[in-house]
Amino acid sequence: MRSNPTTSISRQGNYAGAISRLVAFAADIGAAWVALLIISAAITAAVSLIAGKTIHLQHLQFVALIVSSLWYLIYFGYQWSLSGKTLGMALFGLKVVTADGAPIRPRQAFVRTITLPISIFVFGLGLFGIVLRVDHRGWHDRFAKTCVVYDWDARAARMRWLARQHEVPEVRESH
Repeated sequence: MRSNPTTSISRQGNYAGAISRLVAFAADIGAAWVALLIISAAITAAVSLIAGKTIHLQHLQFVALIVSSLWYLIYFGYQWSLSGKTLGMALFGLKVVTADGAPIRPRQAFVRTITLPISIFVFGLGLFGIVLRVDHRGWHDRFAKTCVVYDWDARAARMRWLARQHEVPEVRESH
């Protein structure tokens, strides 16, 4: 079936689905983990050089848990407050906006960041809204009065990707 060229297939501004959000979240967890490993390796190397002692994180499990929890809160909260999207969300064309479509404010980013763990750790109950609701909003979205939408124009991307390269026919000069 051929699509009508006048029909827009843009997803921009539509509520992002559960799978898109999950994949972007997984990418963010991976990116934040890699960044945390790099930061902890740099701190360990600096302490080793300055103090002459090697730090073993397995002896500081409680401290490592606190620091990693704070890092994830900073990772998500800071990016959401700056642009409404994290690295993973940007990769998959998602953005956090207010419930009425305006850019997210820093206070909303903070509320969303603090309540995201609640949505996850209360037996995942806070995430059911992402799957079951029409607007795909979880508890953290509702607490912060935000929603996640697609932030890229699928039609424009498709047109750029599938555009045929028209060759300019050679013009022969006749003498």
